[in-house]
Amino acid sequence: MQRYTIGQAARLLGVSPDTARRWADAGRVTTHRDEGGRRLIDGRDLAAFSVELAKQGADEDASYTSVRNAFPGIVTGVRLGDVAAQVEIQAGPHRLVSLLTREAVEELGLEVGMEATARVKSTNVHIDRT
Repeated sequence: MQRYTIGQAARLLGVSPDTARRWADAGRVTTHRDEGGRRLIDGRDLAAFSVELAKQGADEDASYTSVRNAFPGIVTGVRLGDVAAQVEIQAGPHRLVSLLTREAVEELGLEVGMEATARVKSTNVHIDRT
């Protein structure tokens, strides 16, 4: 299971590390400490929290931008078919869904809770494992 530091989680959620820390202190997202004392968030917990934030219109005053149509985020859903697959990424307030081959998903090792970047060109969304 991938785990994220407060700073990494903040970047994926599109907020400051202080905001992510306050959310953790308030119990909105569960953290655990590693051997070095750093607070970590399990990928699945962060994925669920990012979906919850998007539904609530979290931090509506924050400005979100896309650099070169790249949306770094966290995988919130993977649905595998026999040949095709659907991958959902929550990038700040943006939910992106991509249809791709099952083989591509397996080669990238995509699973809920992992960091990934959705790249958008015209009507296509490409997923890069980060």
